[in-house]
Amino acid sequence: MNYRVLLYYHYTTIEDPAAFSEEHLAYCKELGLKGRILVANEGINGTCSGTIEQTEAYMEAMKNHPLFEGIVFKIDEAEGHTFKKMHVRPRPELVHLSLEDDINPNELTGNYLSPKEFYEEMQREDTIVLDARNTYEYDVGHFRGAIRPDVETFRDLPNWVRDNRELLDGKRVLTYCTGGIRCEKFSGWLVREGFEDVGQLHGGIATYGKDPEVKGQLWDGQMYVFDERLTVPINQVEHVVVGKDHFDGTPCERYINCANPECNKQIITSEENEAKHLGGCTMECTKHERNRYIVRHELSEEEAAFRIAELEKELTAK
Repeated sequence: MNYRVLLYYHYTTIEDPAAFSEEHLAYCKELGLKGRILVANEGINGTCSGTIEQTEAYMEAMKNHPLFEGIVFKIDEAEGHTFKKMHVRPRPELVHLSLEDDINPNELTGNYLSPKEFYEEMQREDTIVLDARNTYEYDVGHFRGAIRPDVETFRDLPNWVRDNRELLDGKRVLTYCTGGIRCEKFSGWLVREGFEDVGQLHGGIATYGKDPEVKGQLWDGQMYVFDERLTVPINQVEHVVVGKDHFDGTPCERYINCANPECNKQIITSEENEAKHLGGCTMECTKHERNRYIVRHELSEEEAAFRIAELEKELTAK
């Protein structure tokens, strides 16, 4: 494989995120990278793909930049680009917890745990493992026994914790996310809320899956990623499928976007069920006049109408 995917973040002070974003975008395009990078006063968060030479040049430049001393990159091998374009965008925050008094991870955060420490700690009886990601990320893969907060976005987590505080009080609380950036703030917020024993998986799931000693053990399913791959394996010892097909509940871990461009919901489903439902997550989406599955597969109006009618018959008969 001649390509790589880089995942990284670094909390630092960037005085003019808009100007930095413009310059950084030009540099990334000059290198030939593709990806999505966010820049804020509090730092940088990105994932991008490129050839080995391109990614090596990028990492070298970032590590030598005075703002990003100590930056750490998680590296995946890939068969090609995992993004279609290159975007670098200024943002008010890198991750949004919807706090009036935001957390600065350089001043307050939970205890860093290495993959081995996290593996050992989460097997203790007095430990609660809390997933700091969104529900659709959890549904396709998570640490065995981890709590799935019923939240649609990261900013909903504080309210969920307040509403379910009895689950966490008096416990050793461990939290994790994809690359670590969300846990930097969330674990710090937990400490500020009065939880005395808070640990976070340093480097996130992405680092845990590559640790030569732990080998991703006690992770079930796949890890959701924010590029065209959508999911990647983590557990090198055993693979347990935890995802369930959106339509029939059978084991599955294949994500698609709903074919209705106005919906675009991500669902887990098999190729067979995707074809049966023409890529729609509901009948309304299947019938949408701009159904992308119909366009992509060049179905005639007659063929699409016939398949929709057959699907409606099947659903009515149930």
